[in-house]
Amino acid sequence: MLDRTKDISVAAQAWLDAFERRLDRPDPAALDDLFLADAFWRDVLALSWNLQTIAGRDAITRALTTLTPEAAPTSFRIAPNRAPPRWVTRAGTNTIEAIFNFETAIGRGSGIVRLIPDGPDERLKAWTLLTALDELKGFEEQLGTSRPRGQAYSRDFRGPNWLDLRDASRDYSDRDPAVLVVGGGQAGLAIAARLKQLQIDTLIVDREARIGDNWRKRYHALTLHNQVQVNHLPYMPFPPNWPTYIPKDKLANWFEAYVEAMELNFWTGTEFEGGAYDEAEGHWTVTLRRADGSTRAMHPRHVVMATGVSGIANIPDIPTLGNFKGTLVHSSRYEDGEHWTGKRAIVIGTGNSGHDIAQDLHSSGAEVTLVQRSPTLVTNIEPSAQLAYATYNEGTLEDNDLIAASMPTPLAKKTHVMLTEQSKALDKELLDGLSRVGFKLDFGEAGTGWQFKYLTRGGGYYFNVGCSNLIVEGAIKLKQFSEIESFTANGAQMRDGTTIAADLIVLSTGYKPQEYLVRKLFGDAVADRVGPIWGFGDGFELRNMYARTRQPGLWFIAGSLAQCRINSKYLALQIKAIEEGILGREVDTAVIPGRA
Repeated sequence: MLDRTKDISVAAQAWLDAFERRLDRPDPAALDDLFLADAFWRDVLALSWNLQTIAGRDAITRALTTLTPEAAPTSFRIAPNRAPPRWVTRAGTNTIEAIFNFETAIGRGSGIVRLIPDGPDERLKAWTLLTALDELKGFEEQLGTSRPRGQAYSRDFRGPNWLDLRDASRDYSDRDPAVLVVGGGQAGLAIAARLKQLQIDTLIVDREARIGDNWRKRYHALTLHNQVQVNHLPYMPFPPNWPTYIPKDKLANWFEAYVEAMELNFWTGTEFEGGAYDEAEGHWTVTLRRADGSTRAMHPRHVVMATGVSGIANIPDIPTLGNFKGTLVHSSRYEDGEHWTGKRAIVIGTGNSGHDIAQDLHSSGAEVTLVQRSPTLVTNIEPSAQLAYATYNEGTLEDNDLIAASMPTPLAKKTHVMLTEQSKALDKELLDGLSRVGFKLDFGEAGTGWQFKYLTRGGGYYFNVGCSNLIVEGAIKLKQFSEIESFTANGAQMRDGTTIAADLIVLSTGYKPQEYLVRKLFGDAVADRVGPIWGFGDGFELRNMYARTRQPGLWFIAGSLAQCRINSKYLALQIKAIEEGILGREVDTAVIPGRA
């Protein structure tokens, strides 16, 4: 292909044309010479109704041959008004990256193919392929020129006005929602906004008294640790004058504005107490407890758990800690260091929260000892921690989200190994200083860095915004947990005979996996049926996230603002397809060779 033209747009379209022609043949061999032997195909609902990654040319061509007859993909074309085909470097490999559009029997999609010249004739072959569903035919989002006209209230002066209709919609006095979203953080808002645009009746419930309190009530000094250009919610980007690192209260207030602007139904002060699924009726019976003590039973067809990567605060059983007579709190309940001016504090745990709380206490005039339980990855917030988001510094949000979705996990790991090595070089002075004072460092499994620590365990790293420097300087003392002999009424007795006095002990010990919360709310049978949540297990996709689970009607969404923005679209499309009878409630358990 490149032997015929130097125009990579023409060459990329030629590959797409050949791909489309050969999809019509019921023979995997027809597709073989379009893919490299070690290629990856990630399909996000478009051909398989699954989020899945297939590795290797043989497995890809077999799967395409199996799935194509029913999906009927056609019209593969380089996408207009998107980044044109271009040479890029991904996972250390120079490749042509082309964004394309296509259609299937039931929807329209977009994708990315990465092409590498192969063999003596430099014929372009696919290294990675993404096919992702964007919309269902006949159920397109009502955006732009398709927006609602508001005639229901703008032309009938005797009927209910817009506010009357909104109040009635929020009240649910005469109906139950089709979807109940549990949790009103970024995950809950993102999926509710997507469902709203697909005209699926959705209610968010959150136990906090005010929208945004899940951020507002966190410790006083908190700001987001990644930059503003990565963190938009669907449909409504942050204003261009917003700070690079968004303060927690500013984000919390934005959540309130977002709910109002997007017309999301939201019940604050509402505790989700659990539910049971009726297989015959295809709906849940759930109990909600309102702030006034009243309860409401509802029967949604879908429950979306949007309560975060983790569920319940992890308070480890630390021998002798019960002897301590001062104030003991988990990091989730810590609020402000100003209450501890002139006091002494021990912070146990060296993830982001532990470091930030230690720094907040120190800045407020407390004497602080940070206790490390296990090796921790440390990287400076700039530039090192931002290297993973480099693509978001240029191009459009839409393109960058598609690029993020297109990277198969093995290549993402390779990328993050390279970024981690780059970070170690950039941060050498800091890391050497930490090692000198006894801080134990690690860099993730197989050197994959902080992002894969997050994707596998939800923590275990710190973006340095100054606390590490204070540790190196000795302004914040550092001890290893193994050095503690026991806890006493007044603090910690060390193995060397010294005592660390404390008025406050903060347990920055993270959270239990989400399956603990599922077991508490839905019982053992549901928890066992669903299985582990988050992390990869032996596969390439996050377990039970953004997709149908083995428990019909139970869904999970979590992660950063970017993860929720990207994946809420795909979760919402599945719920819409089920509601319209296009997709079954039961998860497809058929094993496609090569899928992981």
